[in-house]
Amino acid sequence: MSLVRPPAKPAGADALDLVYQAAEIFNGIEQNAREIEARAHAMCKSAAERLKLAEQRTESAEQSLREVVANADRKLADASRVLTEIELRITAADDKAAAAEIRAHVAGRKRVRQNRAWALVEDAIRRRLALRQVRKLLADCAT
Repeated sequence: MSLVRPPAKPAGADALDLVYQAAEIFNGIEQNAREIEARAHAMCKSAAERLKLAEQRTESAEQSLREVVANADRKLADASRVLTEIELRITAADDKAAAAEIRAHVAGRKRVRQNRAWALVEDAIRRRLALRQVRKLLADCAT
């Protein structure tokens, strides 16, 4: 066994070692804080960029929606005009059909009157012919 003492440290060396250790710890803490701050800045920047992109997509979607609504409004107005035109055509066709029915009814009644008149004429002709034959027969019988 050696009874030699290790060399004695100068006074305050332990305190200086503690100061250096403390400085290293503080440097490590500061380095970690800078890294955390840098990551936080990067995350904020990334979030801001994502937010900006989301806002642009929202604006684009809103613009697309406005265009779709405007297009739908135009198509609806066109369809409404076409429907109105069709309704007018149907009304006109109904009016023409009603007029044709009236003309057909009038023509039918006229035909009935004409048929009656022809029947009367035929009957008159038959009576005259029958009367002539009767007169002829009578004249033949008288001679």
